[in-house]
Amino acid sequence: MKLIYTALVATVFAAPVFADSHSAGDAAAGEKNFGKCKACHAIVDDAGEVIQKGGKTGPNLFNIVGRQAGSVDGYKYGKSLVDAGDAGLIWDEATLAAYMSNPTDFLRETLDDSKARSKMSFKLRKGGEDVAAYLASVSPSAAEATGEAEAPATE
Repeated sequence: MKLIYTALVATVFAAPVFADSHSAGDAAAGEKNFGKCKACHAIVDDAGEVIQKGGKTGPNLFNIVGRQAGSVDGYKYGKSLVDAGDAGLIWDEATLAAYMSNPTDFLRETLDDSKARSKMSFKLRKGGEDVAAYLASVSPSAAEATGEAEAPATE
């Protein structure tokens, strides 16, 4: 009986650790999968350095993690995404992965509005967690928020 109790307690305490480790994506795999996103999105840092060359149909995805949804200056977002941002949606890896898998369904659920729509029609069925991890790796504000900021570059 003591062995069963010990195993049960160990499982309860270990479950959150395993859940966290399995929910994180692989940034290297995400960088490869980003090829599917490049038709519409580029990643260009604030200094103008191109991290990923891509299209301009969608907004620049540099520093998206930690940013309010629908808030890149100069990009015309759909109403539903702007509404989600105004309601407090801040992109993190989990919300990005969920959004990429089905943008319209994500917005409908987030806004509790069956008429919500996304301008992004592409659905990334697999690898969303990896792409989100990659986008987090090119999001300095996310690293700063978690205390993982790199040392400032010397000029």
